[in-house]
Amino acid sequence: MTTLIAISKSEHLLARWVKYSSFSFAAAKAVVPLVAQELPRAAGAFPVGFVREADAFVPVAVMGLEQGQNLFVAADGRWAGRYIPAAYRGYPFTLATAPSGDAVLCFDQASGLVGDNPNGERLFDDEGQMSEGLKGILDFLVKVRQNRAATQNICAVLEKRQLIKPWPIKIAGPEGERILEGLYMIDEGAVNALSGEALEEVHRAGALPVIYCQLLSMQNLQSLTNMSAARAQVKPGPALTASGELDFDRIDMDAAIDFSRFN
Repeated sequence: MTTLIAISKSEHLLARWVKYSSFSFAAAKAVVPLVAQELPRAAGAFPVGFVREADAFVPVAVMGLEQGQNLFVAADGRWAGRYIPAAYRGYPFTLATAPSGDAVLCFDQASGLVGDNPNGERLFDDEGQMSEGLKGILDFLVKVRQNRAATQNICAVLEKRQLIKPWPIKIAGPEGERILEGLYMIDEGAVNALSGEALEEVHRAGALPVIYCQLLSMQNLQSLTNMSAARAQVKPGPALTASGELDFDRIDMDAAIDFSRFN
């Protein structure tokens, strides 16, 4: 499991970081959370659905059809898609919530990208001020976090108006057809049946683009199925759970965090 270390001047004044050159850190992630602002681009590249996370819906890009499989990460770590989700672009950094409720900038200790590499960029300058590179990362992560809050509000309205329904995906394989469960989709019929008042609420929440993007993205499912079949010919993928569901209830939003060295 990912272990996040809170960045502090006292512990990391001389630390350096290097940008990732491989997406191997994402190779086993079948879904990745999305925020509303990136949905127009994500919907053109992947199937987009919803999963249940802590009793709420979260939009996700579907990266693979098997447990522990990301079809958009090549064997050599290259990214094979047309769009890189925001959740990956800040790696190895992320914003976590401290026990006080404050947002804290952290890094993934397992990444090996933060340390004493002489070719890396400093996290802080000699005066203890955050480096320009790290400021840019922090600004990006703050914007994503803010948009995630707006996305949560949108999903709450979609759920309130009963516009999300299960999306069981039928997958044909050598052993016959199986059903992939755990994903949700927009109920287009329910959208068309909305009253004027309900439609206005959905519009005010900014949910209409999310609805359209999710429905349009479903055309990418066939491409994903073709990618899965092509990879299976090279190397068998991991098995599904006994219930036939992918493990969609953990999407890297609850990583363990070490705050013991935060100052």
